[in-house]
Amino acid sequence: MLYREAGDFKTSYVADSQTFPIKFDRFGYYAILAIAFLGIPLVINDYWANSIVVPFLIYTIAALGLNILIGYCGQLSLGTGAFMAVGAYGSYKLMTAFPELNIIFVIIAAGVITAGVGVLFGLPSLRIKGFYLAVATLAAQFFLIWLFTRQAWFYNYSPTGMISAPTREVFGFPVTGPRASAVSMYMICLCFLVASAWLARNLTRGTLGRQWMAIRDMDIAAEIIGVNPLMAKLTAFAVSSFLIGISGALLFTVYLGAAEAGEAFGIDKSFLVLFMVIIGGLGSIFGAFAGAAFLIVGPVMLKLLLVNTLGWPTDLAAHLEIMIIGALILVFLIVEPHGIAALWRTIKEKLRLWPFPY
Repeated sequence: MLYREAGDFKTSYVADSQTFPIKFDRFGYYAILAIAFLGIPLVINDYWANSIVVPFLIYTIAALGLNILIGYCGQLSLGTGAFMAVGAYGSYKLMTAFPELNIIFVIIAAGVITAGVGVLFGLPSLRIKGFYLAVATLAAQFFLIWLFTRQAWFYNYSPTGMISAPTREVFGFPVTGPRASAVSMYMICLCFLVASAWLARNLTRGTLGRQWMAIRDMDIAAEIIGVNPLMAKLTAFAVSSFLIGISGALLFTVYLGAAEAGEAFGIDKSFLVLFMVIIGGLGSIFGAFAGAAFLIVGPVMLKLLLVNTLGWPTDLAAHLEIMIIGALILVFLIVEPHGIAALWRTIKEKLRLWPFPY
């Protein structure tokens, strides 16, 4: 009976159009933020940070960025891994060229660099769409990875071809390098995730987001009613690439510490983030969180269950893990093609009407 709108009267337009119109949702949102910022830092350790929490936060940012491009603007992209590599290598060059620059500004600047590259590769979307645009972004994936592995300037002529993140501090606490603690890694990724989700939510609810959705639904009709397809598509590529670049910079500087473009940002990363968006739900901010949780947290939980609890061999558990995750993906797509977010919306509607059937 708590999940109701009865008695929750709105007295202004702002209150009527807020993200969480039901009080229970608002209290839940603030409770989750309080637990994330105040509770988890007290109990997190290196294992949980490196195996689950930090990868989940980073890949959620990437899924948010890709969801803006695919879910809200309808522009298919298969170059997410390459754009994450742009963010990683951009942050590396900035950290080595400007050692006094704060790591937060380095990551943001890497996102801006990635946004510029995303706009450049988004130009074909003005003339092609659908499968042809996917092929164009796939070409960007292969070209950028080739560029970062073959041009020695990008990895500062290192004989190994790898890039390594030097130690950087925020308020005196190391957040990159070997001295970074689990709490500091978690907190910087959490702050960037909250800021990215806030940015994505406000952009998609505003005029720009409506232009993206108009282009997604029917680009010709959108152009007739005054939407500029040039600006709409390129801004979608820019915002999407900005968030993906931030996730790539965080993945390299905070999580991996050292990376090589072909290994860390191959095409498997592009498909991983794409599956997160599809399973979580296209055109949904919550869907990015749900998809990342399904594909990042799910396999780790299965491994703990099969190996640590049931005592199965590691190699057998690894194969079964892939099979189970694949089967669950098929089940989700069959039961609810619009993703976990649509299933969650249906559950919430049922709760709002319960015990009545309509």
